[in-house]
Amino acid sequence: MADTQISLSDQQSNASAGDPTGHLFIVSAPSGAGKSTLCNAVRRLLPDLDYSVSYTTRSARRGEQEGIDYHFISHDEFQKGIQEKRWAEWAEVHGNYYGSSATWIERMLAAGHDILMDIDLQGAHQMTRRFPGAVTVFIMPPSLEELERRLRGRGTDDERAIDLRLNNARQEIAQSAFCRHVIVNDSLDQATQALVALIQGYRGLPTA
Repeated sequence: MADTQISLSDQQSNASAGDPTGHLFIVSAPSGAGKSTLCNAVRRLLPDLDYSVSYTTRSARRGEQEGIDYHFISHDEFQKGIQEKRWAEWAEVHGNYYGSSATWIERMLAAGHDILMDIDLQGAHQMTRRFPGAVTVFIMPPSLEELERRLRGRGTDDERAIDLRLNNARQEIAQSAFCRHVIVNDSLDQATQALVALIQGYRGLPTA
C-alpha cells in the first residue's frame, strides 16, 4: 500500500504545467528494506527512466557491477570530489562514502529527462535543498522484525553491523514523514506497482 501526501490529480496538474525540466524521484529506505530491488524492478518496467548511479568507496558485493550498481572509487578520489564540490549529495554510512554526481543530474534534468535515485535519507535531505522540486519516496519495511530477518538473510554483515543497521533504521523510520510519499514494501510486486503508479502520475502518463 502507498500513503501519499498529494493527490493524483495534483500530480497530473503539475505534469501538464509545461515545465521543460525533468522530474527527480528520490527513493530512500533503511538498509535491508528492499529499495534497490524495488528500484531495479521499476527500471525494468520504465526503461525510459534514467537512473543515477551512485559513487561509493565500499567494496562491491557479490554480483554487483561497476557502472551499473555503483561506481566504485577510492577514499582519496571521493574526498577529492568533496573538495571540488563534485557531489550533489554525499554521506559517510557504516564507514564508507556514498555520493551522487551533481553535473550529471543537472544536465539530465535540464534536457527534460526523468531521473530515479536510490539514496539514504540523509542524502535525500541534501538533495531537496539543491532540488526542492524533487519527489521523495520512503520505502517502509513491514516491521523491524521483518527488517532484521532480511538483514540476517543477506549474510553480508556480522552481528555488530546488523545492530548498527537496525538502530539506524529506527531513526530513519522516525523521520519518514520528511518524504512526500511512503510505500510499505511487504510485497515486492505490490510495492513495485505502487511506485510505478506514483511516477507515472507525476509524468502525466497512464499506469498500465
